[in-house]
Amino acid sequence: MFSAHTQTKHGLIPRSPLHFLLFAVPGTALYATFVLWPLLVAFWSSLTNESAYRVSTSFVWFDNYARLFSDPAYMQTLRNTVILTIISAIVPNALGLAIAVLLDRSGWAFNAMRAVFFIPVILSSVVVAVIWQQLLKNDGLVNSALRSFIPDPPGWLSDPALALYSVGGIVAWQAVGTCVVLYLAGLQSVPKELLEAAAIDGAGPVRRFWTITWPMLAPSVTIMTVLSMIGGFKIYDQVKVMTNGGPGVGTTSTLSFDVIRTGIDSGAIAYGAAKAAVMFLIIAAISLLSIRLMRKREVDL
Repeated sequence: MFSAHTQTKHGLIPRSPLHFLLFAVPGTALYATFVLWPLLVAFWSSLTNESAYRVSTSFVWFDNYARLFSDPAYMQTLRNTVILTIISAIVPNALGLAIAVLLDRSGWAFNAMRAVFFIPVILSSVVVAVIWQQLLKNDGLVNSALRSFIPDPPGWLSDPALALYSVGGIVAWQAVGTCVVLYLAGLQSVPKELLEAAAIDGAGPVRRFWTITWPMLAPSVTIMTVLSMIGGFKIYDQVKVMTNGGPGVGTTSTLSFDVIRTGIDSGAIAYGAAKAAVMFLIIAAISLLSIRLMRKREVDL
C-alpha cells in the first residue's frame, strides 16, 4: 500500500497532488503526441478538400462525410468489415474455449499442444497470409488434395462468394491461440474445491461447466470478445496480401484497407481522413457498447 507521505529522517512529509501528477506527465505526453494529435489532424483534414494532387486546399466542412455515406462501394466495405468482425469474434472464442477445456490438464503432452496452438499467434500476419495464399490458390496444396474427392474444387480466393469467408477463416485461425491461452488462464483460476464439491453432489461435467466454470470465465470472455471485435475492424494485412480487395471490385475490401487505398494509394487525403474518422468512431462505439453489455453479463452471472 502506497503511503500519502514521504519518509525522511525528520519524519513524514505530506505529499502534494503534484507529486502524483508528475508520474502521469510522460505517459500523457506520449499519448497526446502519437494518438490525440494525429486524430485531431486527421479530423481537421477530413473537413477540407486536401489531395496529393492539389496545390491549395479549402474547407468543405462535412461534404466528405455526406459523400461517404452515399457511396455504395463504402457501404459494401462496411458490410465486409462487419462480416469479418463477426467471424473473428465468434469462431476463435468458441474454438479457443473448447480447446482450452480439452487442454486443461497436466502433462508434457498437453503442454506441447498448448505451444502448438500458440505458434500462429507469434507469426506475423503477413507471413500467415502468404502461407495460406499459397495453400488456397487454385493449384495449391488444399485444392490438389481435394481433387482426389472433388473434380472441381472451389476457388477459395478467386470466387467472390468465398473469398471474404476464406479471409475471415484465416484471421480466426490465427487468433485461436490467443483465446486458448487466455481461457486456460481463466480455467486454472477456477477453485478445484468447488468443482470437487459439485461432483460429490452428483453434478456431471456439463452441469459443472455451466454452473461453476462458465460464470467464472466471464471476465476472460469480456476481454477476448472486445479485443476480437476491435481487431476485426482493423483487418488489413490479410486482405492486402491475399486478395488486394478482390476478386472483382471491393469483394473483400475492409475499412482499414479502404482508408489506406483512398488516402495513400489514390492520394485523396481528405476523403481518406473522413473514412478513418468514421472507422475510429465505429470502433469506439462498438468497444464501449461491448464492454458495457459484457460487464452487465458478468454482474448478472
